[in-house]
Parts: sequence; structure tokens; C-alpha cells
Amino acid sequence: MALQREVVGALSHAELVELVLQLDARLEQALALIAEQQAHIAQLEARIRDLEQQLEQRDRNDPSKRMPGLKPAATPGRKSGPRKRRAHGFSRRECPTPTEQVVHAAAVCPRCATPLSGGTERWRKEVLELPAAPVRIIQHLYLERRCPTCGRRVVLPPARPVELGVLSGHQRLGLGLLAYLALLRAELRLPVELIQWTLQALHGLEVSQGAIIGALHRVAAVGQATVDQIRAAIRASPRVYADETGLREDGTNGYLWSFSTEQERYFVRRGRNKEVVDEVLGPEFAGVLVSDFYAAYDHYDGPHQRCWAHLLRDIHELTDKHPKDAALQTWATQVHGVYERACRAQLGPAGTRPAAQRQAEADLLEHCQPYLESEAASVPQAVLCRRIQKYLPELFTFVLDPALSSTNNAAERSVRPVVCQRKISGGTRSPAGTRTFCTLATLFGTWRARGLDPLLACRDLLLAQAAASV
Repeated sequence: MALQREVVGALSHAELVELVLQLDARLEQALALIAEQQAHIAQLEARIRDLEQQLEQRDRNDPSKRMPGLKPAATPGRKSGPRKRRAHGFSRRECPTPTEQVVHAAAVCPRCATPLSGGTERWRKEVLELPAAPVRIIQHLYLERRCPTCGRRVVLPPARPVELGVLSGHQRLGLGLLAYLALLRAELRLPVELIQWTLQALHGLEVSQGAIIGALHRVAAVGQATVDQIRAAIRASPRVYADETGLREDGTNGYLWSFSTEQERYFVRRGRNKEVVDEVLGPEFAGVLVSDFYAAYDHYDGPHQRCWAHLLRDIHELTDKHPKDAALQTWATQVHGVYERACRAQLGPAGTRPAAQRQAEADLLEHCQPYLESEAASVPQAVLCRRIQKYLPELFTFVLDPALSSTNNAAERSVRPVVCQRKISGGTRSPAGTRTFCTLATLFGTWRARGLDPLLACRDLLLAQAAASV
């Protein structure tokens, strides 16, 4: 320290000023470096918090990370405390109009045994009860009568099919029972064995499995004309959503194709080739086909919208796999931005949509162009960039039509009940079973989409066919 004082004391005034200026410059550089490092630390801490939240959310949604029967974790940020008061005017839903009334009143006075009558109401309560539903076995007797005047013997002709139902095995099943069997199979997705058990346990009805299968085939045969009408309606629709999933037939792999609109559902089992699209839609279809990126849809030369949900899901998985790739994270953010702007443009004035569509295509291609070069083929996003380049004309069709979805979620939702039934029953066992499976799925899926009561709709279908056959 003494040596430093001697050195400083030996310096002139000008040299001291120069030294102070140098020290000030070094101090400013050090402070700037500290500020930069603190900002970088804050960014890293924010990134760590974001990743921890994503990991926590993923663990919360992963059934394998929870014990069986364990309640899901509370939603982050949700405040605990007293329940929120309901809005003014809220009340519990009243019970339906009673179909039966039971009066409870004392017949005699418990003190003096005097008979009692009349009375005033003190309180009432409604109880919802489900009565037993035994099967009705209707026997039709045909009597022969002789006219006393002319001696002619008269027997009425057999009753209409509406009354006699359908012969299945050694039993004749009514149309209401046929509709009920189809509902249990297609809507509740019960296997034939459980349908048999349900009939016996709830209704005391013994029906063989063969009779149940025959009844389902019969309903499918009656509904074939309606299925043809549904397919014609799909071909005339301005928008059709398509998807496919696996369906085994007698142990052989195959694919169940789904074609959906807002009001119709159509299912058919075929191979996984492009001819299925031509078979179902036909040459007269002039609407927009919405699908994923499966190659069987590539040959369709009409208006086409590819599913953005699939693309964004693949991008999200890629960014999760490479969290430290800054270029990938930037590219993913840019693609999301283009998509969000396109969604806003879809809801804008009609005159601005074509220009917005072209701008979205140009922006997306610009963001992907650096990764389409041969020297960038090894970067993680190169494969998705090539996919975007290939399907670019089919990514922003939705911008021109506010009623068109940018995703294929509608088709995936329509096929979900069929997938559940496949998981329960494990596929079909014969071509006839496959046709019945697809027909019932088409009928009940369409009735559900139209907001109809599927049981009543199926019964009306059978009644209409029976009345037409008289």
C-alpha cells in the first residue's frame, strides 16, 4: 500500500487524471457486464420455471405417475376458501311433473283412536324411481269364424310386419327390441355377451347370442338405404373431415375410414390406400377435404386443408426434445405466429382474406427457407420444413372460409366412439360383421350429430321399413 502511495505521489496531475478516467472506464465495463449477466440469469431462471411447470403439468396428466385412486393435484393458482356464491336467480332444477302420487295421512288419532279425515298439506317430496321393465310377450291368435248366413269360414290375414316384428332364430323380436339391441351394441358399445346378460338381468329375457347377432344384422340391412343417403349428403357437403384408424377383421389388419360433416358420419373398412377416398367421395364431390398429412389423401386435386393440430403437435414435440436449440425455438415461435395471424385473418373482412392467405404462405415459406438447403438437412426442423414446403398450398385454405376448421379434430372426435368399441370388442370376426359394425356406427353417429334420440330414430327407421313392406 505504501509503495502504491509512492507511485501515485510520483505521478503528475495530468497522469492522475488519465488514471482516474481509465479506472472509470473499467468500472463502467464491469457494471455493464454485471447487468448483462444478471439479465441472462433472469432469463435462465424464467426458462427453468417454465420447464418445471411443463414437467409438473405433464406428470399431472400422466396416469402412470399417479397412484390408482389418487385424486388429481389441485390446479396451480386456484385459491382455497369458501365457495363462491351463486348468481342471483339461480335455483335447483325442479323435478319433472309427478306421474304418480302417494298420500300419507293418519287414519285415526293416536291418542283417542278417533277416525280422521281431510287434512292440510304440511310438506311434499319427490322421489325418482326406475321401475322394473319386464319384457312384453305378445301372443297373436288367429281365429277362424263361420258365417251363420252363408257358411263361409273367415280368417284374417297375418298381422302387419310392424306388429309381428322380425324372426330371429326360433324367436320373433319386436321392432322396439331390435332398436334396443342396436342401441346397446352401437351406442353403449357392449359386447354381445354383455347384451345377452343385460337382457336377462334387467328384463328377464333369454335371448341367444346368435339371435342377438342376427338381429343386429337385420337392423343393419334395413338401414343400408339410409347409409346410402348419408353418403350422398357427404358428397354434396361443402366441407368433409376425414380420418382413419385400425380395425382388425378375423385377425387381419385393416383400416376404418371416417368421413364426417356437421350433420353426417360415414364409416367404411378398407385398406389404407388412396382408392378409398375416391370410392367414398366420388367424382361429384366439389367441397374442401380436411385431413392429416397421410399420403393417401395427396392425390385429391380439389380444395384441401391439412390439419394444423398435427403440425403444431409435431413442432411441440420437437422443441421439447431439443430445449437448448435456440434456432429451433425461434423457428417454432415464428410458425406459431404465422398460424395465429392466419386465424385472425379468417375472421376478418371477406375482401382481405385472399391477400392474407398469400401473405401467410409467403411468411411461412420464408421462415422455412433457411432449413431447406442441403447444408441444413441435419437440423431438427428440416423434416418439418420440407413437409411445410410440400403441403404449403393446402395449409391456409381455411383462411378463405370462416366455417372451415384449420384442424382435423372433428374427424378424430367422430371416430373416437368407434375406437372405444374396437378396444372393448377387439374388432370383427367376418365381413358381414364388419359391414354391420360400419353401418350401425354410421347410423348412430349421424343421429347423434343431428341431435336425435338414437333409440327413437332407430325404431322409426324400422317402423318405416316395415310399413313400406306391407
